[in-house]
Formats: sequence, structure tokens, C-alpha cells
Amino acid sequence: MNGISRLSACLLALSLLVTATPAAWAREMVASAARTLNMRTGPGLNHPAHWTVSRGYPFQVIQRKGNWLQVRDFENDRAWISRSLTNKVPHRVVKSTTANLRSTPSTRARVVLKAGYGDVLRTLEQRGSWTKVRHEDGPVGWIATRLTWGW
Repeated sequence: MNGISRLSACLLALSLLVTATPAAWAREMVASAARTLNMRTGPGLNHPAHWTVSRGYPFQVIQRKGNWLQVRDFENDRAWISRSLTNKVPHRVVKSTTANLRSTPSTRARVVLKAGYGDVLRTLEQRGSWTKVRHEDGPVGWIATRLTWGW
């Protein structure tokens, strides 16, 4: 291979890598659609549930096996859930000890509610580094996105 052919081959490989990378980095997210969702040790009803979560709890999908999804949560805990008990409604979970929900996307805005670690928030809108959310108890406000995990 001459120098130009090698350069062309390298540029082609690099362009394929660059165009394929965003898809490889994309993370599939789901949320619990059930009032109570069993988090199982394996893909099937014959595997025990080792904890439960409530509606809206967000997960990242790691792998699929039939109608089962292996997922991870914001604490990096992994479990299996039935795909039929999930949806694509975006939610976030608070990952800091406390987080202020504010009336507008500003640290100077009035605090609407103090959310706590593990609280589930329905994502309504995103604006820069802020996310407008509805708390599981009802109040709506803006939260610094960095204090949450999900989508």
C-alpha cells in the first residue's frame, strides 16, 4: 500500500469510527410503569426479587434477554425487570442528600420544595444546566441537573 492509499484507508476508518461512536455511546433509558416493580436477580419470575421500586424510577438498560431487561440505577445497582412494566416517560432521581426545587431556573429563585436523596422526579423540560420537574408528591419546580440522575 502506498502512502496515499494508507492515508485514505486511515481517514475512512476514522470517519466510520466518528459516525458510529454517538450510537455506541447512546444509553437506553426506561422508567418503572408499575406502582411497585420487583427488581429480580435474574431474567424471569422464577428468580427472587431482592428489592422493589415505585412508578417513575429511572434505569439505564444494560442488556436484554427475551422480555426481560437487565438495568442499573443511579447507585449502579443492577437487576432484571420485565420490559412490559416499563415505559419511556423521562424521570430523574435525586442523587444528592438534598436538592432545592426552585420557582425558576436560578439559584436566586424561591425554593418550592426540598427534595431528598432517592426522590423520583418527572422530567418536564430542560434548559441549560436546569431541569423542570414534578416531584412525586406533586410540586413542580426547577432543579440543577447535576444533582440528579436519569433523563
